[in-house]
Amino acid sequence: MQVKARLLDENSIKRTLIRLSHEIIEKNKGVSDVALIGIKTRGVPIAKRIAEYIKQFEGVEVPVGVLDITLYRDDLTEKYEDPKLNETKVDFDIKDKKVILVDDVLFTGRTVRAALDAIMDLGRPRLIQLAVLVDRGHRELPIRADYVGKNVPTSLSEIVHVHLKEIDGEDVVLIAEK
Repeated sequence: MQVKARLLDENSIKRTLIRLSHEIIEKNKGVSDVALIGIKTRGVPIAKRIAEYIKQFEGVEVPVGVLDITLYRDDLTEKYEDPKLNETKVDFDIKDKKVILVDDVLFTGRTVRAALDAIMDLGRPRLIQLAVLVDRGHRELPIRADYVGKNVPTSLSEIVHVHLKEIDGEDVVLIAEK
C-alpha cells in the first residue's frame, strides 16, 4: 500500500466523532427514540463510540445494533465466491425509531442501499439517517449522508483506509493509491 496522505489521526477522529454526536443530538432535538446501527465492520465501533459520547453529553444510553449487509449486496456473486456471513444483531425494536446508520466511508452508495434493504427487513423505523466518518464522493446512487465527519475529494485510483483501535489496533484514516 502506497500511502499518499494521513487524513485523520487519533485525536482528530475523536474530535470528529464528538462533533457528529452533538450534531445527532441537535438535529433530533435530543435522543429519545434514537437508535444507532453500525454497518459491519468498521461502522460498528464508530456507532459504539458515538453512543458513548451521547451518553456522556445527554446521560442517555442509545441502543446500538450491528448490521451485516453481505446478502443484500448487489455485487455478491461478483465479489464473493463463498460469502462469509457475519451476525446482524439488533436487540431492540426499530419500529417508530429514528435509526441512524453508521459507516466508516461513503463511496458509491451501494453499501448504504444494501443496508437500507436490510433495515427494512427488521421493521419500519420512523426515519433513517446516515452518519459517516469520511465521504469520498463518486456516488453511483442518489444517497447522501446526514452527518459527515470529513469530506475528502478522491480520485478513483485512490483508496481510503480507516483503521480503528477495536479492529486494527490504531486510530488513523489514510489515503493510498490502489
